[in-house]
Amino acid sequence: MPLVSIRQVVDGIYRAESRRVFATLVRMVGDFDLAEDAMQEAFAAAVERWSADGIPENPRAWLVSTGRFKAIDSIRRRESAKAGHAAILERLDQIQERNGARAAAEIEDDRLRLIFTCCHPAIAEEVQIALTLREVCGLTTEEIARAFLTSPQAMAQRLVRGKAKIRDAGIPFELPEADAMEERLDAVLAVIYLVFNEGYSPSSGVSVVRADLSAEAIRLGRLVAERLPDSETLGLLALMLLHESRRTARTDAEGGIVTLEFQDRSAWNEEAIAEGLRTVSSAFQAGPVGPYAIQAAIAAVHAEAKSAESTDWGRIVALYEILRQQFPSPVIDLNHAVALAMRDGPEAGLPAIVTLTEGKLAQYHLAHAARADLSRRMGRMAEAEASYRKALELARLEPERKYLARRIAESIGS
Repeated sequence: MPLVSIRQVVDGIYRAESRRVFATLVRMVGDFDLAEDAMQEAFAAAVERWSADGIPENPRAWLVSTGRFKAIDSIRRRESAKAGHAAILERLDQIQERNGARAAAEIEDDRLRLIFTCCHPAIAEEVQIALTLREVCGLTTEEIARAFLTSPQAMAQRLVRGKAKIRDAGIPFELPEADAMEERLDAVLAVIYLVFNEGYSPSSGVSVVRADLSAEAIRLGRLVAERLPDSETLGLLALMLLHESRRTARTDAEGGIVTLEFQDRSAWNEEAIAEGLRTVSSAFQAGPVGPYAIQAAIAAVHAEAKSAESTDWGRIVALYEILRQQFPSPVIDLNHAVALAMRDGPEAGLPAIVTLTEGKLAQYHLAHAARADLSRRMGRMAEAEASYRKALELARLEPERKYLARRIAESIGS
């Protein structure tokens, strides 16, 4: 196969498999930086070897095996320079012991193992989530910094501290027992949902969706739910399934955004909806519900509506009111105000959204877009244009920017 074609194949496998390969290498060698270097060397070797020998039947296994040997070579070089032959043998024996134990044990998910490692309670919560997004999900430091509203430099320091804590505290790369797993559950679920959101509605870029990330988040959600099937793990899984069921209807043929109101509901994934509805029911039967289960119930109302006009907005308002009381946040306030506007008219929701855009959500583009939309519906075109322009200034996703620019043009033309 020509070298260009091999590079394209390897690039595709890198996008799909690199973080799984990385997670397995971390488990094998017990070091983030060593695993990252070994993974990169393995993919570089793949370009050369596969062009001569052909693509292996199991590319991921080949990459893991090659990366492991690259890591061993790296350790050999390091230890030769520092501590001599005895230290080399000890470190290599440790790797071989881990591999042997792994081969003899029931197969577990290395990526899930790494999430629980990054979410160890000895690590500060904001570091837990940032570290997991970087090391497990492969988001860039810049992307994570934007999500945390901080600078890339500050985020890079936070990530370094997180890896140092794992190393210095000797935190093992393993799935904890059930009690310890529950202790880390809130952070793990938060990370999985952030990964899903980055796939379902990326913070930046040219695509409305990154199906690989949202699919991986759902896969991880299933694994957690199998181990801890409580109301929140089931609620999160249901929420992701119901949102994902609308994925193909969210864009038009040119990749532009199609809002929920105008989506072709016949294009929604009925299998995902059915599973999501069953899982919502299971979540509410599993015990006291939290924010994920309640949000899943809201998504279920949308999924069951045959059209935008037939949506039970009264039920959605009631569910958001429960969320506001039990789990208050500015974004929930925003969604509650939008639901009020859909039930009672734009004038019912606009005052609350104006307050949010001038306060806690001043830098949140979706809040300004919601304000613009309600102003437009009330015929306040100058106000709508100003809010659309503010949303455009803050938006980073290219299809969203095109959508907002189109709305601005419509406002000017009205």
